[in-house]
Amino acid sequence: MLNQLRLDHANMARMLHVLQLKQKTLAQGERPNFKLMREVVDYILSYMDDFAAPLEKICVDRLQVKAPEHLPLMEQMATDYRELKPRLLQLSGDIDMILMDNILPMDRFADDLKSYLEAHRAYLRHEREGLFPLIDQHFSPEDMEELREALPEGAEKELERLQLAYPELYAELCGAEVPSV
Repeated sequence: MLNQLRLDHANMARMLHVLQLKQKTLAQGERPNFKLMREVVDYILSYMDDFAAPLEKICVDRLQVKAPEHLPLMEQMATDYRELKPRLLQLSGDIDMILMDNILPMDRFADDLKSYLEAHRAYLRHEREGLFPLIDQHFSPEDMEELREALPEGAEKELERLQLAYPELYAELCGAEVPSV
């Protein structure tokens, strides 16, 4: 189960890397593929709702009992993660405006995107350096099974779904390295 979480962590890092490449294109004054950006944002929003939320609750609940000294870290991580969603929803709305040919200051959009990417990468660092070691140290096999059961049905086939729903994004992800965050 921890390997699955690490794999999902790496896949999210790839998603953020794709967005970062588009942000760099914007910063250079060029027009990135906004349709692809839309696919990435939709995927991340779906992931946050369907995948991350149930796992976060179990992790916080378990660690509150088994490692209460780490509760401030867990609460801070939960707060940080919840703060990502409104930022991502704002970017989603901005991308919609751009795709409908509405005027939007590209420098502001590029700055908002960069800020979101920095915040999400910081969260992934806390996950890798804080949460994963705590899960490894404090979770019993039964806890890991409960985590596995909390996954949405078919979560292990998420990349297959991604390939069908977002073919252009999947193709770009296949070529993306796993950036260190």
